[in-house]
Amino acid sequence: MSKEAQIALVTGASKGIGAAIAIELAAAGYDIWLNYRSDHDAAQAVAARIEELGQQSLLVPFDVADEQAVAKALEPLLAEAAPDVVINNAGFAKDTLLFWMTADDWHQVMQVHLDGFFYVVRLVLPHMLGKRQGRIINIVSTSGETGMPGQVNYSAAKAGLIGATKALAREVARRNVLVNAVSPGFIETAMTADVDPKKVLPMIPINRLGKVEEVAGVVRFLCSDAASYITGQVIGVNGGSYM
Repeated sequence: MSKEAQIALVTGASKGIGAAIAIELAAAGYDIWLNYRSDHDAAQAVAARIEELGQQSLLVPFDVADEQAVAKALEPLLAEAAPDVVINNAGFAKDTLLFWMTADDWHQVMQVHLDGFFYVVRLVLPHMLGKRQGRIINIVSTSGETGMPGQVNYSAAKAGLIGATKALAREVARRNVLVNAVSPGFIETAMTADVDPKKVLPMIPINRLGKVEEVAGVVRFLCSDAASYITGQVIGVNGGSYM
C-alpha cells in the first residue's frame, strides 16, 4: 500500500455496488483492500481499474460469513496497517415467501449481512479507536426500512444492520469513529436484473432505476472531511421510493 494514501476495505467489491464504491474511493485517493468471495476474474478487473487511477489494490478473498476465514485474511494485514475506512457491502439474497422459506434460506442471509458485519468490524475497530479516527459505512437497503414481500430474511437482515449502525455510532463517536448506513433502493445490478420495470417504476417518483455510481458517490461523501459531523444516519439512495 502507498505510504501516503489512506486505506479503504470494501467487502463484496468484485461487482455491482461494491465495485463502484471501490473505484470511487480509489478516485478519491484511497488504496483499496478489495474483498470478494470467489469471482477472482471480476475482482482482478476491478483492481486493474483502481490501479489505472493511480492507487494500490490488494485482493483479499474471504467469505465474510466465515469467522475463521475473516481472521485468517485480515489479522496478518492488520499487523502491518489498518483501514481508515470500512465499507460493509457484501450481500446475499434468497428470496421466497416466508411460508416456503427454509432454515438455510434464513440463516445464510443473516450470516452474510449480520455475522459478516460483526466479524469484519470487530477486527478493524480497535485500530480505528487507537488512532481516534475512522469511518464505517454499512450498505443496507430500502427493504430493511419498509419491508418487502418475499424478502422477510433480507429485510430482517438489513433492518438489523441499520440497528447495529446506530448502536455502534453511539459507542464510538467520542473516538471520532463515524458509523453510517447508505440505503439503496432499486439499483441497476445483477440483483435487479429480473425486476419488471412496469411493476417498480410506479413506486419510484424519479421514474427510473438508480445507478451504482450514484450509491458510490454518497459513500465517497461520507468518507470525506465534509461529512465529519455525520454519524448514526441512514442515507437513502432510492429515487424517492422511501421518504
